[in-house]
Amino acid sequence: MNFFEIILFPFKWLVSVIMLGFHEGLTFLGMPGDSGWTWTLSIVGLVLVIRAALIPVFVKQIKAQRGMQALQPEMKKLQQKYKGKTDQLSRQAMAQEQMALYKDHGTNPFSACLPILIQMPFFFSLFQVLSGISNANNNGQGIGALSHAQVEQFDNATILGAPLSAAFLPQVQNGDANISVILLSIVMILAMIASQFITQKQIMAKNMSEEAMASPFMRQQKLMLYILPLVFGIGGINFPIGVLIYWTTTNLWTMGQQFFVIRRMPTPGSPAYKEYMQRRKEKGLPILGAKKEEPEEIEEPVAKGQRSQPQRKNRRKK
Repeated sequence: MNFFEIILFPFKWLVSVIMLGFHEGLTFLGMPGDSGWTWTLSIVGLVLVIRAALIPVFVKQIKAQRGMQALQPEMKKLQQKYKGKTDQLSRQAMAQEQMALYKDHGTNPFSACLPILIQMPFFFSLFQVLSGISNANNNGQGIGALSHAQVEQFDNATILGAPLSAAFLPQVQNGDANISVILLSIVMILAMIASQFITQKQIMAKNMSEEAMASPFMRQQKLMLYILPLVFGIGGINFPIGVLIYWTTTNLWTMGQQFFVIRRMPTPGSPAYKEYMQRRKEKGLPILGAKKEEPEEIEEPVAKGQRSQPQRKNRRKK
């Protein structure tokens, strides 16, 4: 067992325990235990458990992203301050001031990647579990919390004629291609790419302020918008069907989650925020952030014909 497998060992057990729990529950409800749809729903259940557990992390991610957008004007001033200065001391001073800005706003550039980084061990663990199903079945072994009987059951499980443990690239390389595996893999890969692209696109198009859109950080975001789906699309040809189901499901969760945030908690100054304010105005709800007007003092009018009496000054006593 190498170092990577040692790190993933507890995650493999956790992944297999959650899947097995959902599988047993669905079997108890009457679904056949050897059905590919039962195991598919078990993978979907795994996604729901992991993403629900990541909701607090997602909330922190939103706060961090808002903090990154709020400090953009100060970051521009800092860049102008050190513009053209390439000596070591200036670069070090600029880096220290940037870290101070991040600390003051309670954010950092890597906050947006936190949920996906936390998910990666579970993703690789599921990949190892599903990729090792066939070998474990042939060797008469279990894998993780799955017994050999359950491993054999999963290895024989199919949806639409495609085994859940099969992958596109190995099928082509072995020369024994299953058309169902190839077609389902292509459909799942396209769904995975599209859901990831749409999620990032709606954030950039609707939920970013004008200052954030004009920042250098935005150029990196635009680059990642096209690179990440491409990376997962290329890597997807080697993913088992079960892993593609997992990743597509988690992308759909993210897309729905972002849609809710953009509609109900948009970033101030973004196009989505303006639409949100317009909806509140149409419903007669108070405009958030609007200052209440203080009532003006009204002078009481003096009745006509009534002469104001002059104040009598005290005479100085003689």
